[in-house]
Amino acid sequence: MFRRLFTLCLLVVVVMGVMPRHSQAQDSVSITYFTFSAAPDHLEDLDTIIAAFEAENPTINVEVETAPFADYFTLLQGDFVADDAPDVFELNYENFVTYAANDVLLDLSASLSADAPYYSAALGAFQYEGAQLALPESFSTVLLFYNADLFDQAGLEYPTAEWTWVEAMEAGKAIRALGDDTWGIYSPVQFWEFYKKAGQNDCSFFNEDMSESTINSPECVEALETMMSLIDEDVMPDPVEQAGVSPEELFQNGQVGMLVTGIWMFGAFAELPFNWDVQLEPGLAHKGHHFFANGVAVAKSTEHPAEAAAWAQYLTSSEVAANVRVTSGWELPALDKPEYFATYLEQTPPTNRAAVFQSLESPIVPPVIVRQNEMQDSVNALLEAVVNGELDAQTALDLAKEELDGFLEE
Repeated sequence: MFRRLFTLCLLVVVVMGVMPRHSQAQDSVSITYFTFSAAPDHLEDLDTIIAAFEAENPTINVEVETAPFADYFTLLQGDFVADDAPDVFELNYENFVTYAANDVLLDLSASLSADAPYYSAALGAFQYEGAQLALPESFSTVLLFYNADLFDQAGLEYPTAEWTWVEAMEAGKAIRALGDDTWGIYSPVQFWEFYKKAGQNDCSFFNEDMSESTINSPECVEALETMMSLIDEDVMPDPVEQAGVSPEELFQNGQVGMLVTGIWMFGAFAELPFNWDVQLEPGLAHKGHHFFANGVAVAKSTEHPAEAAAWAQYLTSSEVAANVRVTSGWELPALDKPEYFATYLEQTPPTNRAAVFQSLESPIVPPVIVRQNEMQDSVNALLEAVVNGELDAQTALDLAKEELDGFLEE
């Protein structure tokens, strides 16, 4: 393999300390697993999962290689070019589509257990042209965080799962009225928020066959205008009023009633000196939530497809793997098994951790093209121009369409 940075984690399993050693059987096989998420903090957790898998599958040995995220996809691409791909490997959603389109992933549809407890929407995110080309390994999402104390001061009911942005705006105005240094809502105006709210409003960045961009459709324009209305109606600070303070700091300082941000902030907000909780993000035409996900794929070229598929499914759906992830804080498995998350759901704050899993019922995945980074930079620059008052929403998205169409042609 052409990886510069790797760790080999091959375990001999001893169950309850009494299982005798046994020699390798003639038909035993070794499969390689390449990962970026395990190193450096979760290698021991991965070892625990491997030990349990090998105990159940004594003829399969899992050899682990790791690389930092910054190097991972360059090394993985090099392995495929050299015809030396790992048997099983991680892919985030953005890169999954590229590998799926290049026909290098094994179709796992036939080997997928009928009772594997994945959230159906999460499983569907890793399907391509009707084939299950990866399995959802873990996920994170974005929710509406709210300062319950500010809601109480404004005499407001707390947000509900049914809220739209109309109700959020009304509550935001009431909280804004509490004082000059208190803001109602903060929801960033940038690529990652815009594609989601566009999706909430039935707008896609591209048409079905990816031949042209539809980012300037009326539904997309309306979504961007809704985002901008928070600033226009003085519910959210503009960049000058924000004065370089991050939205997370505003929330921590008790200066914003509602904040749209990721569940990775639970730990950072745990000790805040006021009551807070989370709820599903308000919707536009319908609900929609970020689905940031890592998947596990099997190389089509593997010499051990059954064994590789078995490991991929165990890693992503077994109770052992789920418990290890939840206990260690190593991302959350995308599984529809509430009992696996009992300890996670019992932790407070926030009280409403169930919203994390409810968000999986309406996932919106990012638009993906070959020139992904250029697309993101281009859209972000145009959104910034809208925020700064240099362009209106329609003009900015008309320009975005021209640029995205150019990225598709080249």
